[in-house]
Amino acid sequence: MGEARHVTLPFTEELVRELRAGDRLLLSGTLYVARDAAHKRMIEALDRGEPLPLEIRGATIYFMGPSPARPGRPMGAGGPTTASRMDPYSPRLIELGLKAMIGKGKRSAEVRQSLQAHNAVFLGGVGGAGALLSKAVISAEVIAYDDLGPEALRRLEVKDLPVTVVDDATGRDLYEEGRARYRRVAHPA
Repeated sequence: MGEARHVTLPFTEELVRELRAGDRLLLSGTLYVARDAAHKRMIEALDRGEPLPLEIRGATIYFMGPSPARPGRPMGAGGPTTASRMDPYSPRLIELGLKAMIGKGKRSAEVRQSLQAHNAVFLGGVGGAGALLSKAVISAEVIAYDDLGPEALRRLEVKDLPVTVVDDATGRDLYEEGRARYRRVAHPA
């Protein structure tokens, strides 16, 4: 594997087109944190014709619910949440301009088709490494849905948050490619 590519957020259309499944990235800049409950509220707001509490065009959403911050830290541990829990909501947000999502696990066929149709990517974070990942967080602030506690919508500033492209805008899927490589090695014809 090559060296990780430093990326300053937000993602541009051009950069998303260049990314391929398996690319390692170090993200710096502004991203948002939202899990199931916050996603549900965003979709409900859209259904009522209300604006979202963030500028979705070009945004990156990290599927995560942080633990309470230790003294002197902007946030507690914050590892990725299982992404499939956001599958019912993601296509609509992608259609509105969401460029990237960070989570763990496979995405539905509908989400992957939406990524291709709207030039967006799904990025994998390292599950079980929330304390380490939180060290990339410079600042964190709740911007909506404070009543949801850890699931509130947050804006984070990050520096060198490590992620890997899992699903790219061309339709490639790192998990499927990895399984195919394993089958070729473990069970040669």
